[in-house]
Amino acid sequence: MSLLSDADLIDRILSHVDGKTTDKGTTVWREPVENYSSPDRFAAEIEVLRRVPMAFCPSAALPEAGSYIARTTVGTPLLVVRGNDGVVRGFRNACRHRGMTLEEGEGCKRAFTCPYHAWTYGLDGTLRHIPGEDGFPGLDKDAHGLVPVAAVHEKGGLVFVTQDAPLSDGALPNVPDLLPSDYILFNKIEFVDQANWKVLGETSMEGYHIKALHNQSFYPYGYDNLNVVELHGRNSRIVFPFRRIEKLRGVPREEWSVQGRVTDVHQLFPNTHVSMLSSHSILIILEPVSPSETRWVIYQLAPRLKNGKPLDLEQARRDANFVQDSGLREDRHAACQIQSGLASGANTHFTFGHYEQAIGHFHRCLTEHVEMLKARGWGEKERG
Repeated sequence: MSLLSDADLIDRILSHVDGKTTDKGTTVWREPVENYSSPDRFAAEIEVLRRVPMAFCPSAALPEAGSYIARTTVGTPLLVVRGNDGVVRGFRNACRHRGMTLEEGEGCKRAFTCPYHAWTYGLDGTLRHIPGEDGFPGLDKDAHGLVPVAAVHEKGGLVFVTQDAPLSDGALPNVPDLLPSDYILFNKIEFVDQANWKVLGETSMEGYHIKALHNQSFYPYGYDNLNVVELHGRNSRIVFPFRRIEKLRGVPREEWSVQGRVTDVHQLFPNTHVSMLSSHSILIILEPVSPSETRWVIYQLAPRLKNGKPLDLEQARRDANFVQDSGLREDRHAACQIQSGLASGANTHFTFGHYEQAIGHFHRCLTEHVEMLKARGWGEKERG
């Protein structure tokens, strides 16, 4: 489905403002609490994440040939690099000689040389050089290139990696153009929270909590429980309008724009969020570490030009710091408190009502993938 145009989106928002209403779903989803703490369920979810296209980084993080990022994602060390042909490829980050990690962090290189014995690989993963090659008689260099992941796709300004044989095409068919080529990366942050990745992700998929949780941060600029929610494929778009959107009532409809008047949050299945804010955009990747631990990987980006003017990087940084230090901090604290409360035994399930339809949609898609995994025989060996 196509997402709403700016004008249609503004029409719906103003209608909600006038009627004191919000978008509502039609079903209630009850998620078993054990799914936030069970090691078996966590193992199944990790396997799902390895077998769907999962956002790894923004395209802007790999700006030129040789640009690479080495990071462990859902338990697997990966090396993702842009080749001389402009194509992004992904490999297992392990030398084919003795398994040494090839690279750490990020940078730009013409080739990758193992720090242990100096076996050297091209940007396309081919094994180019073995010091003392005569000491390895009969070794087939063509068969000892870096081991590729199942697939890498670049779409909407994002790089998606599918590690293993795919269960589905995940978010890909419905990914909009979120981070155009004129966006630049100005900051990257990583940290760990003691909460399940789904609990953390749920905080940005509804506006039912805005007044209660964000009373001094987001609420003074926005509304309580007033959102436009669009489900598209396995993804969702949740729009949080600012109060200043009402100034458009006196502006001709053909001049309407949501720029600077809403926060768009795109939830891309399964574990990625792209938020479009006033002066910058945020790509959030929630990397599950354990049932109760998650690593955040956050990329902060902004367009080179805004309203025809060059990027004001300081304004983008101020905008980013406000989000990071206020609303996001409050969401993170709430998620960690929820995770701690699981041990109380007070709940057998969490209820996501009509105001939380994007969360129900997410859980429905994730559960479908877990069932697909089991239908293909995953877990039988472990149970045996």
